[in-house]
Amino acid sequence: MIEISTHSGVVCAKGTVSLQDAHMNIYVFLTDNMLVDTGPESLLQEFIPLYRLESFDFVALTHLHEDHTGCAPWIEQNKHIPIYIHEMSIDDSTKEGSYPRYRQHFWGARHPFHPKPLQSTFTSENYKWTSIYTPGHADDHMVFLNNDTGMLFSGDLFVTPKTKIIMRDESISTIIESIRTVLQHDFQEMFCSHAGYVKDGKVMLQRKLSYLEELEGKILHLHNQGQTIQEIKKALFPVPYPLITLSEHEWDSEHIVTSVVNAQSSSIKK
Repeated sequence: MIEISTHSGVVCAKGTVSLQDAHMNIYVFLTDNMLVDTGPESLLQEFIPLYRLESFDFVALTHLHEDHTGCAPWIEQNKHIPIYIHEMSIDDSTKEGSYPRYRQHFWGARHPFHPKPLQSTFTSENYKWTSIYTPGHADDHMVFLNNDTGMLFSGDLFVTPKTKIIMRDESISTIIESIRTVLQHDFQEMFCSHAGYVKDGKVMLQRKLSYLEELEGKILHLHNQGQTIQEIKKALFPVPYPLITLSEHEWDSEHIVTSVVNAQSSSIKK
């Protein structure tokens, strides 16, 4: 089932998928005749009634990951409206998505669709928006700031104030820089693709930045003392989260440690 709530005029539609002991929420947002992300193909039948009922003029995608784009082909074929994504993902969007089996069980397929490139600014029915490039979780990641209301649609930049596991190809140092970039802007309310509506958005994003900066310092301190990646992981992340095993370590606390250590090594080499 899709759960619908409304905050400050934004329709927030939450879907939930489960696999073994892992449960994940995913949100799409409707605001001012704009849809932010589409949800995964695994929840398509649940989202279709909403998409048939609601009127929206275009779709803005935060990034290409299948939990955000899986329903895009249906929208393209049935709503006949433009879909926008970062220009680096235009070509990949037109190809069948390829990703591990556990993600297919969670999110379903990501069939081809044909988006247009996002611009640095764009307009919805009544508002002007700024697209802010925020890589780290994904190379093509974007967030959308409503310049008139101060609302931020943050994709996967926030998710939780205390990150405990990340994907193998994520970069903690890049995420930190992306958060710093966003915090330079004026906003309050935040709409997160996995946490939903966050009333004190700027405060919570600042809290995440402080946590990551402190975590980065702890990792480097232990590494400089001669501890191994596994020893640091055990010290800082003792909890064996179910998604680590379920994803065959594509998600792992170890990747946080490796990301920070590798960033330091790259900085030294430069």
